[in-house]
Amino acid sequence: MAAGRPALHRLMRNRRGALIAFGGGAVALTALSSTMAAFLDDGEPATADASGAQQTPQKAGSFANRDASYTVGVGDPNDLGAGGVAATPSAAAQAALAATPRFPTPLSRDPVLHLLRRTTFGPTPADVAEVKQIGIDAWIDRQLDPAAIPDPGGDQVNAMYPYLRLDIKQLRASVPDDKRDDPSRQLGRATIGRQIWTSRQLEEVMVDFWANHLNIQNPFDGGQDNRTDWDRTVIRKYALGKFSDMLLASARHPAMLRYLNNADSDKRSVNENYGRELLELHTVGIDGGYNETDVRNCAYVMTGRTVDRNGNFVFEPRRHWTGAVKVMGFSHPNKKAAEGLAVGDALVRYLATHPSTARYIARKLAVRFVCDNPPNPLVDRLAQAYLQNGTAIVPVLQLMFRSIEFWMATGLKTRRPLENMVATARVVGVKPGADTDKALESMYNSADRLGHAPLAWGPPDGYPDVAGAWQSAHGMLGAWNSHRAMVQGKVRGLSFTAPESLVGGNRNATVGSYVDAMAQRLVFQPLNPEQKVAVLKFLGLADTAKVTDPKLGGRVEHLAPLLLDSVYHGLR
Repeated sequence: MAAGRPALHRLMRNRRGALIAFGGGAVALTALSSTMAAFLDDGEPATADASGAQQTPQKAGSFANRDASYTVGVGDPNDLGAGGVAATPSAAAQAALAATPRFPTPLSRDPVLHLLRRTTFGPTPADVAEVKQIGIDAWIDRQLDPAAIPDPGGDQVNAMYPYLRLDIKQLRASVPDDKRDDPSRQLGRATIGRQIWTSRQLEEVMVDFWANHLNIQNPFDGGQDNRTDWDRTVIRKYALGKFSDMLLASARHPAMLRYLNNADSDKRSVNENYGRELLELHTVGIDGGYNETDVRNCAYVMTGRTVDRNGNFVFEPRRHWTGAVKVMGFSHPNKKAAEGLAVGDALVRYLATHPSTARYIARKLAVRFVCDNPPNPLVDRLAQAYLQNGTAIVPVLQLMFRSIEFWMATGLKTRRPLENMVATARVVGVKPGADTDKALESMYNSADRLGHAPLAWGPPDGYPDVAGAWQSAHGMLGAWNSHRAMVQGKVRGLSFTAPESLVGGNRNATVGSYVDAMAQRLVFQPLNPEQKVAVLKFLGLADTAKVTDPKLGGRVEHLAPLLLDSVYHGLR
């Protein structure tokens, strides 16, 4: 598959047989998916594993399908058609509009829509109006200062889950033994609620990014009293701060020390898990230049960091390995056990500011915000900004949002299952209702069945964020079912807008104009003529028919989810 081309297009082409499940509209649905599949079609079959089954996220474990920037695509994967930076994000957006992108896209290249697809969990009409009112530059600046943004939606979610506000001591005193997993379960549901309703969308996107970078499965055995504290005091606290501060906090948190077994590591029996992942996943990356000796010495340095009987972090000098250590360019005599904590902190700071770490994090940010195989010149500039600003993330994001590469990358990211579900809830205006907690639990379970429950990835490398890791007919059909559940109000406990109320209309309007209005409302752009014909065929009505035709009334509730099934909604 050509670099940067989302797998969703191939799925819509190669899995049409599954569409028969939708009954009478199958012919029209097939035509609609076929015409949409024509975009970016590279003519290759969908990838399968050795058994012939479609890949699942759990099997997408190699760099070839977890991280497309390690693969070689067709043509030059580092060429989006233009490169460089501009004085402001809006100037870069205008420059990108004037350039010719390397990869075509079915999505509108409207910079407001592109910005919102990448920096939120899905545009809403209110978001579009806000950006158009205050401008791209002002909106980005506002989102990068989340504390200044009133957040009634996020506050409402937080108020529903009191365990998330408690520290480790308070959790231990408050949670009954038979409900020890309740805080972690609350965190999973709250994560979905925050993604849907918070006004601080860019911060929430970065929370998701860092939660995957420093992944700790939720729930996990040993995290009952600390996983929610980790989310609040490590990930959320530093999501838009300095990575060096986040990394130092992670190296002293009971959740990380238990999850990667450092709490059990002792000078007489050194456990290498945390030392290895500190290098391979948290800092310099697998191609960052370290070797097995570095891993071993890193593990030596981190001995003594453990968890006491009260569940809190503690450094125990008697457990710390002493002796000279060298990890890449870092060396220390490490003679006194009492100084072991300081030696470990010095190593963490060294790794956080290593050039390989800068490039590793820069590339991951570019994968998240730009495309699956980001241009090397962009990654180089982001890495330089990371180092020049003492690992602060906001300057890196500001540079990226001023890059022409960012604005040229329309349509080159695919929404993962949870993102698709959340984007659907946002665009159709789902609100908290009579039993919001029960509804969020239902959404969590649906995401779990699709392999993308929030924070639930088991291995320490975090959920993959490239299209190839998520291609499956099961995932596509699961997303389509979630669209119907959201539009038709089948997620009990929430407040929904009736499908016919999503767009205003009058009795003299035509069905064609109604379809146009619904497409604009849900995917923010018109369908192309061939796709519109397919939709009208599904409705069984002519373009010029009146909206008062009784046939339309029987299919309105199916029109909205059909549009959300399209590639327009499947991409971010």
